Amino acid sequence: MFNKNEIEQQVAEFLLQIKAIKLQPNNPFTWASGWKSPIYCDNRVTLSYPAIRTYIRQKLSLIIQEEFGSVSCIAGVATAGIPQGALVAQELGLPFVYVRSKPKDHGTGNLIEGEIMPGQRVAVIEDLISTGKSSLQAVDALREAGYEVAGLAAIFSYGFDVADENFKKAKCRFVTLSNYNALLQFAEEKQYINRDSIELLRQWRANPAEWGR
Repeated sequence: MFNKNEIEQQVAEFLLQIKAIKLQPNNPFTWASGWKSPIYCDNRVTLSYPAIRTYIRQKLSLIIQEEFGSVSCIAGVATAGIPQGALVAQELGLPFVYVRSKPKDHGTGNLIEGEIMPGQRVAVIEDLISTGKSSLQAVDALREAGYEVAGLAAIFSYGFDVADENFKKAKCRFVTLSNYNALLQFAEEKQYINRDSIELLRQWRANPAEWGR
């Protein structure tokens, strides 16, 4: 068994510590979607910190075993889920494949890179969940290729309702090591940012599409 709250808080601390997550409520980022956001998350930064990389690898492996049971393969979602997935596959001693965002435009035209047998039970690894759209494209690709998707595990989720709805509609379970609510809890308890900034972060979470407009 594992202590979910302890993992959520530890991962939130790590991501803030190495600035994989940046909080700028008074100087928001602009996402590719056009949304204004007080938070930017780049979990690829964790790969540069061996101790943190190891912790994430071990906890993702643990959560897969606890939540999904026995799986035959690990699949990473291109691109940021590839290194995390490869690390988890190594930890569990399992085959690894990855799913491209679109088929390769030359050679074999592969969408799924690597070799596993159809029918095998696969756990999908992603680094970050926002709306879940790109993650579920990978899930669909694996299913269409004849694989059983046990579920998807990621490092962090913004906790958007639309993501929950999308995964529910796709009938795909997903779990994350940490999430936006856990991040706010840690930031507030440790006085990482002031109360006014915490309130702005809560307002964004309530209506991210319209926040800052």
